[in-house]
Amino acid sequence: MPGINLAVVRQGVRMAEVLRHLEFQPTSACGPQLRGPCPVHRSPRPGSRSFAVHLERGCYRCFRCGSQGNVLDLWAAVHGLSLPAAAENLCVTMGLEIPWITRW
Repeated sequence: MPGINLAVVRQGVRMAEVLRHLEFQPTSACGPQLRGPCPVHRSPRPGSRSFAVHLERGCYRCFRCGSQGNVLDLWAAVHGLSLPAAAENLCVTMGLEIPWITRW
């Protein structure tokens, strides 16, 4: 069974695209850095700023639930998927070709 090249998925999907699909609404912004309610633990307060994301670096961190990582980690955490399953799901959602690794 072929695997998915996770690095290709991470490089091919921008954090802004993932946030758009997650319907993330920032409460504050400073350049490429956004703060707002966490999509992982689903902050109950819409004005929350526990979730911090850096669009250019493609990384995030929630200071309440501790979730952190890159675009693929965020997609996996929000949807409760393993990284390979999240990569496949993200590619399908974004309409991207899945970068399968074929073994010879």
